[in-house]
Amino acid sequence: MDGRSTLIWLNMLQIPSDKICSFINWFGDIAEINNMSDVDLRSSGIFSELQIARILDKNSIKDLTQYEKKVRIKGAEILTDFDDDYPEALKSIDDRPMILYVRGSLKKEDAVAIGIVGSRKATSYGKWACEKISGDLAGLGVTIVSGMASGIDTYAHRAALDSEGRTIAVLGCGVDVVYPQKNKTLYEEISSNGAVISEFPLGTQPLPYHFPMRNRIISGLSLGIAVIEAQEKSGSLITASYAASQGKDVFAVPGNINSLYSSGTNLLIKDGAKPLLTTEDIIEEIPVLRSNSRKMFNKGHEKIPLSETEKKVLGVLQEGPLHSDIIALRTGLDISTVLGTLMILEMKETIKELSSRTFTLR
Repeated sequence: MDGRSTLIWLNMLQIPSDKICSFINWFGDIAEINNMSDVDLRSSGIFSELQIARILDKNSIKDLTQYEKKVRIKGAEILTDFDDDYPEALKSIDDRPMILYVRGSLKKEDAVAIGIVGSRKATSYGKWACEKISGDLAGLGVTIVSGMASGIDTYAHRAALDSEGRTIAVLGCGVDVVYPQKNKTLYEEISSNGAVISEFPLGTQPLPYHFPMRNRIISGLSLGIAVIEAQEKSGSLITASYAASQGKDVFAVPGNINSLYSSGTNLLIKDGAKPLLTTEDIIEEIPVLRSNSRKMFNKGHEKIPLSETEKKVLGVLQEGPLHSDIIALRTGLDISTVLGTLMILEMKETIKELSSRTFTLR
């Protein structure tokens, strides 16, 4: 078997990606595993006795073609680390999944993605914040990545879909297993408007230790991670830790210090995460999102009639929030004209006032 087929075969045998990566680091070519004896495999110190027994049982190779056919019947495809369309974002993380099962489609624009995670038992405050942030980002062409769990994950996916955006669900089970079952409709919608993905072989059940593993994929696919609500001991904090180790931005929505569901996010902020008060807090930190925001703003307001003065004011506001005095300085307009123009633009809902006489694009 070539390297690609060997990866699929090993995954079918439930050999995890970290073991495969360790083998490749030592021996270079994963296909070499086909030529190794039990002594060779044991001396490598990589695999357990059960895993070695599975690898040595070459009869399982006969099942590979049937297994790949079953994947297709389930409406999924297999991406391996050898494939050109394997996500570029994941290639840069050390513990990347060597195999991805994809139900739906991964597109180039999914490179501009933000992961949104949080508590399964979200409060009404968390639900509101999640829907606002996820919807705003999806409206700017940002792909929302989450884990399709109950609570914040579900709200994030749903808000992205309602904004006609793309969203990716990373599962802690096989791509053919819907968990939780109540998200069956959401699962189908995500498959049609994004992708449901997993590194686990078909039929894998949602065991507790699978979820921390899938969290590294959520952060790996994302430019940054937003944690909406989380307790101090939460899988969301594991995702944030992965993001930080991968060099990604971590954002956290602050909450009431008496709230159990804000203890984790408040702790993240204390430890250096960026407070997430508005969607602009994410946009301003990530250059590609700033660019997208301006393009979408221009596209969305092409049909709104604007005077030359209004266009001039909007032009300088694309640089970011500005005080009216600075706007006057950069446009060369007198302050009374600037203030009158700002009032009209507010009425047209193209800008908003952040604080006393400081304005930003809406």
